[in-house]
Amino acid sequence: MFAQGRGGMIGQRSIRTKLVTIVMSTTLAALAVSVGTVVAYDLRGYQRALLNDVTTQAELVGHMTSAALSFDDPRLARENLAMLRSRPNVRAAAIYDQNGALFATYLAPGETSSFPSHPQDVGHGSKSYVRDGDELVLYKSIVENEDRLGTVYLRSTSQLMGRVRDYLLICIGTTLLALLVAWLLVRRLGHTITTPIDAITNIAREVVAKRDYSRRAPRISQDEAAALVDSFNAMLTEIEQRTLALESSNREIAREALERALAQQEVMRLNSELEERVHERTMQLELANSELELAIEEARNANQAKSAFLSSMSHELRTPLNAILGFAQILAADNLPTTPEQKKEFAGHILKSGRHLLTLINEILDLAKVEAGALTLSMEPVGLAEVLAECRTMIAPQAAARGIRVQFPDNAAALVQADRTRLKQVLLNLLSNAVKYNREGGEVIVECVACGADRLRLSVRDTGMGLRPDQVAALFQPFNRLGQENGTQEGTGIGLVFTRRLVTMMKGEIGVTSTPGVGSTFWIELTTAGGTNGALAQLAVPAQTEAGQPAAAPGAAAPRSILYIEDNPANLRLVQEILSFRTDLTLLAASDGHAGLALAHTHRPAAILMDLNLPGMSGFEVLAQLRRDPDTAHIPVVALTANAMPRDIERGLSAGFARYLTKPIDIEQFNEAIDGVLAQRAAEERTAP
Repeated sequence: MFAQGRGGMIGQRSIRTKLVTIVMSTTLAALAVSVGTVVAYDLRGYQRALLNDVTTQAELVGHMTSAALSFDDPRLARENLAMLRSRPNVRAAAIYDQNGALFATYLAPGETSSFPSHPQDVGHGSKSYVRDGDELVLYKSIVENEDRLGTVYLRSTSQLMGRVRDYLLICIGTTLLALLVAWLLVRRLGHTITTPIDAITNIAREVVAKRDYSRRAPRISQDEAAALVDSFNAMLTEIEQRTLALESSNREIAREALERALAQQEVMRLNSELEERVHERTMQLELANSELELAIEEARNANQAKSAFLSSMSHELRTPLNAILGFAQILAADNLPTTPEQKKEFAGHILKSGRHLLTLINEILDLAKVEAGALTLSMEPVGLAEVLAECRTMIAPQAAARGIRVQFPDNAAALVQADRTRLKQVLLNLLSNAVKYNREGGEVIVECVACGADRLRLSVRDTGMGLRPDQVAALFQPFNRLGQENGTQEGTGIGLVFTRRLVTMMKGEIGVTSTPGVGSTFWIELTTAGGTNGALAQLAVPAQTEAGQPAAAPGAAAPRSILYIEDNPANLRLVQEILSFRTDLTLLAASDGHAGLALAHTHRPAAILMDLNLPGMSGFEVLAQLRRDPDTAHIPVVALTANAMPRDIERGLSAGFARYLTKPIDIEQFNEAIDGVLAQRAAEERTAP
C-alpha cells in the first residue's frame, strides 16, 4: 500500500507538473507577444524620430552654410558648424563643396575620428543614411535657388542599442514576475483538477497489480470526473464478466490444443516420410529429364549436321556433274555443231570433272566408313623414308604444273607404328593441300623432327596466304575447304576431317599453325615416328573475263547482252559455249559479285545469270544491291546454282529471282528460261510510258 501510495503521489506530481508546464508556457507566450509588440513599436518610433531630428539638423546646417559656400568663406562655415555643440548627440559634422572637396569640419569634444575624403553621391536635394555600429551617418545635399552648392555630413550617436538593452532588462523582469505569479496560482488551484483523476489512477493500478476486477473507484465530485468514474466502474464490471468467460474458454481450448498437438505430430511424421519419397522421385525425374534433354539435343545436332551434310554434298556433287552433263549435251546435240578442237577441249573438261567427282565420292565413302566404325587399320612398323619417296613421286606432277618446289627431308630413315596405306593417304592429303593452296612458284617443305622419347613429328609447311585464327579454329570441320571462303578450289572440305580421324585411329595427333600472309604448317605426331612440316596457301580469285559472241547477221537486230556472274571457270566456259550458238545474245562474265555489280551498272544487260555461292559476296547480297539501285532494279535475275534442295529453291524465289535453275544445266530448260525472262522484259519495255 505504501508503494501504491507513493506511486499515486508520483502520478499526482506528474500531472501537476504537466499542468504547470502548460500554464507557464501559455503565460510566457502571451507575455512575449505583447511585450515584443510594445518594444518593437517604441523602437521603431524612436528610430523614426532620430532620423527626423538628424535630417532637420542637416537641413539647418545646410541652410546656414549656403552663404559661406557661395562666398567661399570656410571660417563662416566653421562658425555655423560650431553651433552643433548644443547637440551633444552630434559627434562630427563636415561641409563639402560642390566638387566634393572638404570645406569645413566640426568634431565634438573627445572625438578623434577622421572624415571621408569625398561624400557619398546623393541626388539633387536628396539624402542618404549609413549606419556605422551605434552611430548614424547622414549625407544631405545643400541646394540654394535650385543650385547644388555642396553636401552636409553629420555623424550622430543613435543610442538605439542602449535603448534595446534597457527594454530587454524590463522585459526579463516583467516576464519573471508574471511567471512566478502564474506558478503560485497553478500550485494553489491545481489540486481541484488532479484529485479525482488521482483516485481513478490508484484504483486502476491496484486492479492491474492484483487482477481483482471487483474493485470500484469512489465518486467524489459531481463534474466530468464523476462521469469518468462511472464509466471506469462500468468497464471494470464488463471486464470481470468477460474474464470469467475467457478463463472457462481457455481451459476448453487448452484441452483441444493438446489433442491437436498430438494429431499434428502424427501428421508431421507422415509428411516427413512423404517428403522423402517425393524427393527421391523428383531426383529420379530430374535425372531422366536431363538424360532426355541431352538425347534431344544430340538428335537435334545430328539432324542439323545431316541437313548441312546433304546441302553441302548436293552442291559439291552437282558442280562437276554440271560440267560433265553440260559439255556432254553439247557434244551429243545435232543442232550445236562443234569443231574437233572444241570436242577435244570439252572431252578434257568432262574427264577432269569426272575424276574430281570420283575423288569426292571416295572421300565421302571413306568418311562414312570411319563414322560407322567399318574402317579397319593394319598397324605395323612402317619405314618413313619409303613412304615419303612414294609421296614425292605422286605429288611431283601436281607441284610442277604450278611451278612449286617441294623439299623432302634426307634424315627420315625411321620406323613409325601406323597403317602404311592410310599413312601415305594422310601425307598425300596434306601435300596436295599444300600445293593446291600455295601461291604460284611457291615452296613446300617437309620436315621430320623428334619430339619425345618415342614420338616423331612430320610437318608440311607452305608459303601460301596463311589462315586467320577464326579459320584455324574451324579448320577440321566438314565442308570447311581449309577455311578458304574466298577461294575457287574444288573439293568437299572433308579431306582434313578424314585425315584427323585416320591420325587419331593410328594413336597420333594432328595440328596446324598459320600466319596470315606468310603460310601454314600442318603437322602429325606418331609413336616412334618422325613428322613433316606443311604449308597451306590461298589461290587468288580468277580475274574477270568477258567473252565475245559471234556478230549478228547483216540487217538483223542488235544482240542483247546477258551478264553471267560465276567463279567456277568450267561452269563459265560451259555457259559461254551454250550461248555461242545464239547470235541474238552477247555474254558478259564476272567472277565475283563486286565485278558483276560494276558490269551491270555500266552495260545494263537485258538479263543476269548468277551463281549463289560467290566469293566475298553471296548471290543473295548481289541481288539485294541490284534491287536497291534504280538503274538495275528492273533487270531480271536468274539463279544458276548447285544448291538444289527444296528449301534452297523456295528461299531463292522468295528473295526475288525471276527463275531458279539448278546444276547440272539442262540446255533446253536453260534456253527456255532465258527466252522467258527476255520476252517478259521486252513486254515491260513496250508497255512502259
